[in-house]
Amino acid sequence: MLKPLENRVVLRVKEEEEKSVGGIVLTSTSQEKPQTAEVVAVGEGKTTNHGTLISPVVKVGDTVIFEKFAGTTVKMDGEEFLILKDSDLLAIVEQ
Repeated sequence: MLKPLENRVVLRVKEEEEKSVGGIVLTSTSQEKPQTAEVVAVGEGKTTNHGTLISPVVKVGDTVIFEKFAGTTVKMDGEEFLILKDSDLLAIVEQ
C-alpha cells in the first residue's frame, strides 16, 4: 500500500455515473473528471518552521471532494490512486 509523506493524502476516486440526468449515455470524452473520492491513506502532516506539526483534518475512510485538476495519478496492483496535498481538498462529505 502507499504511505503518503507530510501533508499528502491518497484517494481512491469514485466512478461517476455514465448517464446524464435525462438518461442519455455519455461517451468517456464528454464526461467530467470525477471530483469525489475515498481517503485510503493520510500522511503525518506538515511541520512548520517553528517545529509544530499540523496534522491533516481528514482520516482514512472519509469521502472528500477535491479540486478538479489536482494531484498525481498512480497505478499500483492494477488499481488507480490519486495523491494530492490536503490543501487541494475542498470538503468532507458527511453522510
